[in-house]
Amino acid sequence: MILISAGHSNTDPGAVGNGYTEAQIVTEFRNLVAFYLKRAGVDFITDGEWDDNKPLRDAIELAKTADLAVEFHCNSFYSPAATGVETLSDFKHRKLGGQICQAISGVLGITNRGAKGESSGQHSRLGFVRVGGIIVELFFISNPNDVAVYQAKKWLVAQAVAELLMEHGK
Repeated sequence: MILISAGHSNTDPGAVGNGYTEAQIVTEFRNLVAFYLKRAGVDFITDGEWDDNKPLRDAIELAKTADLAVEFHCNSFYSPAATGVETLSDFKHRKLGGQICQAISGVLGITNRGAKGESSGQHSRLGFVRVGGIIVELFFISNPNDVAVYQAKKWLVAQAVAELLMEHGK
């Protein structure tokens, strides 16, 4: 079974930029990926329905029960020029993380920052990664171009991610 999770929650909006909160973007993205998985008849669970986005502790508990667990986030940086997609995971999921980065980068035409370990940059001791999950930083919410191109192509990004999850979630 596959878990798709939206980072942050209804009580923790995450990063804010260019008129959006991280929680808004990733909750919608989780739902778009769910649409494609459901249409393909894939066995999956989510950390909430529609606008519901459960706290991280709930996503971690669900991740423990899944064969493959992916959580979506947006990066943010003080400079609006920062761009790109990256994943954070343990070594076991580094290859799939790289494929997810390549797919998103290809659709959006943004930098592929690559598949990284959980202690990369500002990140460390990530609960979702510690239980075997992959964190996908879709793009930089602080970059107006990243946000605009994502909004224009989010359905294509969701389809590309869903296809990879279907392939690896078997």
